[in-house]
Amino acid sequence: MNIIYFLIGCSLLLASCFLAAFFWAQRSGQNEDLHTPAIRILLDDDPEKVEIKK
Repeated sequence: MNIIYFLIGCSLLLASCFLAAFFWAQRSGQNEDLHTPAIRILLDDDPEKVEIKK
């Protein structure tokens, strides 16, 4: 029965760490632009920046 209390405590600690990481990501602007990364692969690169490997 003691292991149940230990596992509940560990799960609450882990959940609070993930919640804190989520709020940190929201405050630092990680999820502000959700549209551009999806279409970035479709945009052309500048020709002078692209290096050709031989």
